[in-house]
Amino acid sequence: MRKRLVSAAVAAMALGALLQPATAHASSAPSVSVLAHGSKAGTAVLSGFDKPGSRLKVDAGRTRSAHWLQIDYQVQETGYWCGPAATRIALSARIAPPSQGDLAWQLGTTEAGTDHIGQVTGVLNANLGGGWYETKEMPNDPPTQGQRDLLWNDIVFDIDRNYPLVANIVAPPGNQPPGYPSDQTIYHYFTVFGYDEVDRTVVIADPASFSGNQIYWISFDQLASLIPPKGYSA
Repeated sequence: MRKRLVSAAVAAMALGALLQPATAHASSAPSVSVLAHGSKAGTAVLSGFDKPGSRLKVDAGRTRSAHWLQIDYQVQETGYWCGPAATRIALSARIAPPSQGDLAWQLGTTEAGTDHIGQVTGVLNANLGGGWYETKEMPNDPPTQGQRDLLWNDIVFDIDRNYPLVANIVAPPGNQPPGYPSDQTIYHYFTVFGYDEVDRTVVIADPASFSGNQIYWISFDQLASLIPPKGYSA
Protein backbone atom coordinates (compact mmCIF):
# COMPACT_ATOMS: atom_id res chain seq x y z
CA MET A 1 0.00 0.00 0.00
CA ARG A 2 1.48 3.32 -1.03
CA LYS A 3 1.44 6.49 1.00
CA ARG A 4 -0.56 9.31 -0.55
CA LEU A 5 1.09 12.72 -0.25
CA VAL A 6 -0.37 15.49 -2.37
CA SER A 7 1.58 18.73 -2.33
CA ALA A 8 1.58 21.91 -4.34
CA ALA A 9 4.24 20.36 -6.52
CA VAL A 10 1.96 17.42 -7.34
CA ALA A 11 -0.85 19.70 -8.39
CA ALA A 12 1.36 22.02 -10.49
CA MET A 13 0.95 21.61 -14.24
CA ALA A 14 3.56 21.91 -16.99
CA LEU A 15 3.12 24.92 -19.26
CA GLY A 16 2.20 24.59 -22.90
CA ALA A 17 0.43 21.83 -24.77
CA LEU A 18 1.84 18.36 -25.16
CA LEU A 19 0.42 15.52 -27.22
CA GLN A 20 2.04 12.15 -26.57
CA PRO A 21 2.53 9.58 -29.36
CA ALA A 22 0.20 6.65 -29.80
CA THR A 23 1.14 3.30 -28.32
CA ALA A 24 1.27 0.19 -30.46
CA HIS A 25 -1.69 -1.55 -28.86
CA ALA A 26 -4.07 1.27 -29.85
CA SER A 27 -2.59 1.99 -33.29
CA SER A 28 -5.41 0.30 -35.21
CA ALA A 29 -8.14 2.38 -33.59
CA PRO A 30 -9.37 5.79 -34.80
CA SER A 31 -7.84 8.69 -32.90
CA VAL A 32 -9.42 11.68 -31.15
CA SER A 33 -7.80 14.60 -29.32
CA VAL A 34 -9.29 16.04 -26.15
CA LEU A 35 -7.18 19.13 -26.82
CA ALA A 36 -9.57 20.16 -29.60
CA HIS A 37 -12.44 20.51 -27.13
CA GLY A 38 -13.17 22.66 -24.11
CA SER A 39 -13.17 21.29 -20.58
CA LYS A 40 -16.43 22.78 -19.35
CA ALA A 41 -18.94 20.41 -17.79
CA GLY A 42 -21.23 18.84 -20.36
CA THR A 43 -18.77 19.18 -23.23
CA ALA A 44 -18.80 16.06 -25.40
CA VAL A 45 -15.42 15.13 -26.85
CA LEU A 46 -16.81 12.30 -28.94
CA SER A 47 -20.33 11.07 -29.59
CA GLY A 48 -22.15 8.70 -31.91
CA PHE A 49 -19.48 5.99 -31.89
CA ASP A 50 -21.60 3.43 -30.10
CA LYS A 51 -21.46 0.00 -31.75
CA PRO A 52 -20.64 -2.61 -29.04
CA GLY A 53 -16.92 -3.31 -29.03
CA SER A 54 -16.06 -0.22 -31.09
CA ARG A 55 -12.67 1.26 -30.23
CA LEU A 56 -10.89 4.57 -30.49
CA LYS A 57 -7.62 5.95 -29.23
CA VAL A 58 -7.79 9.13 -27.14
CA ASP A 59 -4.53 11.09 -27.25
CA ALA A 60 -2.88 12.32 -24.07
CA GLY A 61 -2.30 16.00 -23.44
CA ARG A 62 -1.69 18.90 -21.07
CA THR A 63 -2.55 22.57 -20.88
CA ARG A 64 -1.79 25.13 -18.17
CA SER A 65 -4.52 23.71 -15.94
CA ALA A 66 -5.52 20.35 -17.39
CA HIS A 67 -4.03 16.89 -17.85
CA TRP A 68 -5.53 13.81 -19.49
CA LEU A 69 -4.11 10.42 -20.39
CA GLN A 70 -3.89 8.37 -23.54
CA ILE A 71 -6.41 5.55 -23.43
CA ASP A 72 -7.76 2.87 -25.73
CA TYR A 73 -11.51 3.36 -25.40
CA GLN A 74 -13.96 0.56 -26.17
CA VAL A 75 -17.75 0.43 -25.96
CA GLN A 76 -18.87 -2.33 -23.58
CA GLU A 77 -19.71 -5.51 -25.44
CA THR A 78 -22.74 -6.50 -23.34
CA GLY A 79 -25.26 -4.63 -21.24
CA TYR A 80 -23.62 -5.86 -18.04
CA TRP A 81 -19.90 -5.54 -18.90
CA CYS A 82 -19.44 -1.92 -17.83
CA GLY A 83 -17.08 -3.10 -15.07
CA PRO A 84 -14.81 -5.09 -17.42
CA ALA A 85 -14.91 -2.34 -20.06
CA ALA A 86 -14.07 0.45 -17.59
CA THR A 87 -11.27 -1.69 -16.16
CA ARG A 88 -9.92 -2.34 -19.65
CA ILE A 89 -9.91 1.38 -20.44
CA ALA A 90 -7.97 2.12 -17.25
CA LEU A 91 -5.42 -0.62 -17.97
CA SER A 92 -4.93 0.65 -21.52
CA ALA A 93 -3.14 3.77 -20.24
CA ARG A 94 -0.27 1.53 -19.10
CA ILE A 95 -0.39 -1.84 -20.91
CA ALA A 96 -1.97 -3.65 -23.81
CA PRO A 97 -5.14 -4.61 -21.94
CA PRO A 98 -6.89 -7.99 -21.87
CA SER A 99 -10.18 -8.35 -23.69
CA GLN A 100 -13.45 -7.45 -22.00
CA GLY A 101 -14.28 -11.16 -21.89
CA ASP A 102 -11.03 -12.00 -20.10
CA LEU A 103 -11.59 -9.18 -17.62
CA ALA A 104 -15.20 -10.24 -17.04
CA TRP A 105 -13.87 -13.66 -16.03
CA GLN A 106 -11.19 -12.13 -13.78
CA LEU A 107 -13.76 -9.82 -12.15
CA GLY A 108 -16.36 -12.51 -11.63
CA THR A 109 -18.85 -10.42 -13.61
CA THR A 110 -22.25 -12.03 -14.21
CA GLU A 111 -25.44 -10.91 -15.93
CA ALA A 112 -26.12 -9.04 -12.70
CA GLY A 113 -22.93 -7.02 -13.27
CA THR A 114 -19.76 -6.57 -11.21
CA ASP A 115 -20.65 -6.66 -7.53
CA HIS A 116 -18.14 -4.33 -5.89
CA ILE A 117 -15.43 -1.80 -6.73
CA GLY A 118 -12.99 -3.89 -4.69
CA GLN A 119 -13.07 -6.52 -7.44
CA VAL A 120 -11.93 -3.86 -9.92
CA THR A 121 -9.10 -2.78 -7.63
CA GLY A 122 -7.85 -6.36 -7.34
CA VAL A 123 -7.93 -6.98 -11.09
CA LEU A 124 -6.19 -3.68 -11.88
CA ASN A 125 -3.35 -4.56 -9.51
CA ALA A 126 -3.14 -8.15 -10.75
CA ASN A 127 -2.74 -7.07 -14.37
CA LEU A 128 -0.30 -4.26 -13.63
CA GLY A 129 1.81 -6.31 -11.23
CA GLY A 130 1.83 -4.12 -8.15
CA GLY A 131 -0.28 -2.55 -5.47
CA TRP A 132 -0.88 0.92 -6.81
CA TYR A 133 -4.67 0.86 -6.76
CA GLU A 134 -6.67 1.10 -3.55
CA THR A 135 -10.43 0.88 -2.99
CA LYS A 136 -11.90 4.12 -1.70
CA GLU A 137 -15.41 3.85 -0.24
CA MET A 138 -17.80 6.82 -0.31
CA PRO A 139 -20.72 5.67 1.88
CA ASN A 140 -22.02 9.13 2.78
CA ASP A 141 -24.62 10.71 0.50
CA PRO A 142 -23.86 13.54 0.10
CA PRO A 143 -20.16 12.85 0.65
CA THR A 144 -18.33 14.57 3.48
CA GLN A 145 -15.87 17.36 2.71
CA GLY A 146 -13.07 14.98 3.63
CA GLN A 147 -14.30 12.41 1.12
CA ARG A 148 -14.58 15.10 -1.58
CA ASP A 149 -11.08 16.38 -0.87
CA LEU A 150 -9.67 12.84 -0.99
CA LEU A 151 -11.41 12.16 -4.32
CA TRP A 152 -10.00 15.31 -5.94
CA ASN A 153 -6.51 14.65 -4.56
CA ASP A 154 -6.68 11.05 -5.81
CA ILE A 155 -7.67 12.25 -9.28
CA VAL A 156 -4.77 14.72 -9.52
CA PHE A 157 -2.25 12.35 -7.92
CA ASP A 158 -3.16 9.36 -10.09
CA ILE A 159 -3.60 11.14 -13.42
CA ASP A 160 -0.26 12.91 -12.98
CA ARG A 161 1.34 9.47 -12.62
CA ASN A 162 -0.48 7.90 -15.59
CA TYR A 163 -3.08 5.93 -13.61
CA PRO A 164 -6.76 6.43 -14.60
CA LEU A 165 -9.42 5.89 -11.94
CA VAL A 166 -12.43 3.58 -12.16
CA ALA A 167 -15.59 4.79 -10.45
CA ASN A 168 -18.70 2.83 -9.46
CA ILE A 169 -21.61 5.24 -9.72
CA VAL A 170 -25.34 5.51 -9.07
CA ALA A 171 -27.04 7.99 -11.41
CA PRO A 172 -30.70 8.70 -10.53
CA PRO A 173 -33.11 10.78 -12.63
CA GLY A 174 -32.16 14.43 -12.24
CA ASN A 175 -28.48 13.72 -11.64
CA GLN A 176 -27.06 11.97 -14.66
CA PRO A 177 -24.16 12.37 -17.09
CA PRO A 178 -24.93 13.18 -20.74
CA GLY A 179 -27.31 10.85 -22.57
CA TYR A 180 -28.35 8.63 -19.66
CA PRO A 181 -31.96 7.31 -19.66
CA SER A 182 -33.68 10.07 -17.70
CA ASP A 183 -36.42 7.82 -16.32
CA GLN A 184 -34.08 5.22 -14.77
CA THR A 185 -31.53 4.98 -11.98
CA ILE A 186 -28.35 3.68 -13.60
CA TYR A 187 -25.83 1.57 -11.66
CA HIS A 188 -22.62 1.76 -13.60
CA TYR A 189 -18.82 1.82 -13.88
CA PHE A 190 -16.83 4.34 -15.89
CA THR A 191 -13.23 5.58 -16.13
CA VAL A 192 -11.87 8.98 -15.06
CA PHE A 193 -8.78 9.80 -17.10
CA GLY A 194 -8.26 13.55 -16.85
CA TYR A 195 -9.02 16.77 -15.00
CA ASP A 196 -8.96 20.56 -15.30
CA GLU A 197 -8.12 22.52 -12.16
CA VAL A 198 -9.51 25.83 -13.44
CA ASP A 199 -12.92 24.53 -14.55
CA ARG A 200 -12.87 21.95 -11.73
CA THR A 201 -14.00 19.34 -14.22
CA VAL A 202 -13.05 15.75 -15.01
CA VAL A 203 -13.04 13.88 -18.32
CA ILE A 204 -14.88 10.56 -18.44
CA ALA A 205 -14.53 7.53 -20.69
CA ASP A 206 -17.98 5.96 -20.48
CA PRO A 207 -18.18 2.43 -21.92
CA ALA A 208 -21.99 2.43 -21.96
CA SER A 209 -22.12 5.06 -24.71
CA PHE A 210 -25.58 6.18 -23.61
CA SER A 211 -27.16 8.04 -26.53
CA GLY A 212 -23.76 7.86 -28.21
CA ASN A 213 -21.84 9.74 -25.48
CA GLN A 214 -18.43 8.11 -24.99
CA ILE A 215 -15.95 10.78 -23.91
CA TYR A 216 -17.20 13.86 -22.06
CA TRP A 217 -16.44 16.35 -19.30
CA ILE A 218 -18.54 16.64 -16.14
CA SER A 219 -18.07 18.81 -13.09
CA PHE A 220 -16.12 17.42 -10.17
CA ASP A 221 -19.14 18.25 -7.99
CA GLN A 222 -21.33 15.99 -10.09
CA LEU A 223 -18.78 13.17 -10.02
CA ALA A 224 -18.59 13.41 -6.23
CA SER A 225 -22.39 13.24 -6.03
CA LEU A 226 -22.61 10.19 -8.33
CA ILE A 227 -20.24 7.87 -6.47
CA PRO A 228 -22.04 7.51 -3.09
CA PRO A 229 -22.86 5.04 -1.64
CA LYS A 230 -20.38 3.13 -3.84
CA GLY A 231 -16.67 3.80 -4.28
CA TYR A 232 -13.77 4.03 -6.70
CA SER A 233 -10.36 2.52 -7.49
CA ALA A 234 -7.46 4.98 -7.33
